[in-house]
Amino acid sequence: MPRWRLAGLLFAMVVIVALPYFATRVMSDDTQRVNSWLNQTSTIKALAYNIAYVVRDSEAASYRILAGDGDNAIERRANSAKRLAPALLDQLRALTRDNPDQQARIGALVSVVNGRITLLDHTLDRLHQGDTAGARQSLRDTSDLFRMHALIGGIARAADRLVDQRRREVDRQMERSRLLLALIALAQLLLLIVVVVTSERQIGKRQLAETREGRAVLRSQMIVQAVREPIALFDGQLRSLLVNAAFAELYGLDPKHQRPLSLPQIGNGAWSDGALLQRLNDVLLRDRELWDYEVVQHTPDGVDRHVVINARRIQQQDSDAQALLLTVSDVTARALAELRVNELNHQLEGKVAQITDVNRELEAFSYSVSHDLRAPLRHIAGFARKLRQHLGERMDETGSHYLDVIGSSAQRMGQLIEDLLVFSRLGRGALRLQPVDMQSLAEEARALCMAEAPERHISWAIAPLPIVVGDENMLRTVWQNLIGNAVKYTSQREHAHIAVEVQRGRNGDYEFSVSDDGAGFDMQYADKLFGVFQRMHRASDFPGNGIGLANVRRILARHGGRIWAVAEPGLGARFHFTLPARDLSGTTHERLS
Repeated sequence: MPRWRLAGLLFAMVVIVALPYFATRVMSDDTQRVNSWLNQTSTIKALAYNIAYVVRDSEAASYRILAGDGDNAIERRANSAKRLAPALLDQLRALTRDNPDQQARIGALVSVVNGRITLLDHTLDRLHQGDTAGARQSLRDTSDLFRMHALIGGIARAADRLVDQRRREVDRQMERSRLLLALIALAQLLLLIVVVVTSERQIGKRQLAETREGRAVLRSQMIVQAVREPIALFDGQLRSLLVNAAFAELYGLDPKHQRPLSLPQIGNGAWSDGALLQRLNDVLLRDRELWDYEVVQHTPDGVDRHVVINARRIQQQDSDAQALLLTVSDVTARALAELRVNELNHQLEGKVAQITDVNRELEAFSYSVSHDLRAPLRHIAGFARKLRQHLGERMDETGSHYLDVIGSSAQRMGQLIEDLLVFSRLGRGALRLQPVDMQSLAEEARALCMAEAPERHISWAIAPLPIVVGDENMLRTVWQNLIGNAVKYTSQREHAHIAVEVQRGRNGDYEFSVSDDGAGFDMQYADKLFGVFQRMHRASDFPGNGIGLANVRRILARHGGRIWAVAEPGLGARFHFTLPARDLSGTTHERLS
């Protein structure tokens, strides 16, 4: 129940039960208090008058004794004031303990009564002594010296005034209580109206909810029937309660004339697997769930299908009985695909073995190139040098030229072999990934190039470059080749301009560029630019072996990037290359620029 409903129910209980009880209890207490005050006032007045009566009765008895009409009974009456008055005065004082004014009056009354009782005692003593005149004078003094009538009247009037005052207070309290009762009645009426209206709205909402629930159930049934995934519902004895069209189609059932069927009877024995039936019974009895249970079923269409079965226990609607919800996924195509993948993996393993053999052959070739080809080159260069020394002054200009050509060719051949070995190793060595500051690599390449050509006048524009993850030595080779080419191909300009820039591509990769205003090249030969030993210019114009850009492309490919160039003869070239933005774990961070 929502909190506001609980709060409303508690408020209604307070308004309907607690407040009327409280108001009635207050009115009852006020009535009892008034009655108590009236009784107390009556008692006070009765005690005051009784005290006066007792005193006067004792005085009257004393007059009779003085007149000679006394006996023992009359004498006891004469002594009754002395015997009874103190107790009555104590009662009167106790009843007016909360009223200081009355206490003062009662104190005065006590003095008067005690004085009159004392004179009565003197009167009786004188009578016993035979002093009749003195006894008569003592009786006259009781009325003259100790007047009691005014005090008794004052106490009675004060009690009446107090009762009137308290009665008025109680009347005001009763008026407030009646007003409170009227307000409570009004609140109860409003609350009753609210309850009736709320009940009607709740009934309407419940009816609307029931209607929507019925529509939702109907819609759910339509969805279940429309789903292409086979779905079925079975009772505790594995008898069919509901099957959708896909389930009926898969197992050859008539969706229009369904009658309860036992699960083993469905699909011409497709569900007769004992292990599967045992698992489904465990789902029903022990509330276990069956997930991704794969089995091969021979369906009525004569096909052996690989299916994945999921089952769980659910509560039947409007019943305490348990039901089994069963879903079937036909994964025959996936199983065939997995079989095909396994075959391809087997073929791939064969290809990997072949590539491994080829790599061994390449390593053997590299070893042969490194050792077997270098030895003849060293012999050619060495014997050409010895031949020059042997001929000495007898060598003519033509012979010297021939020996120079032999030496330079051997040296160039050795450099080509070295470059070819470097190119081969770039494809086989493992990448050592680490954070690499591209700014420092570019500045290092620029400083190296300027150290080799200190007389050149070059304007540099190197933008702030990011830190990437890669192999630092390989990326250093990239910058040295690209910046070295920019310096080399602007050597024919008196004042050259070289710029290095970076931006983020649409897929989040870093896109670097190195541009110059040098010789450039014809774009129709751009497809040969990154080939091994491919050159766009004569070696006499710009030296080099034509393998540097091939190394750059291989390095960038191993880092997941690429390289391309845009140029125009005589106007310079711009080389672009990309590197993915990734962290040390190898995760690529893609972000639209």
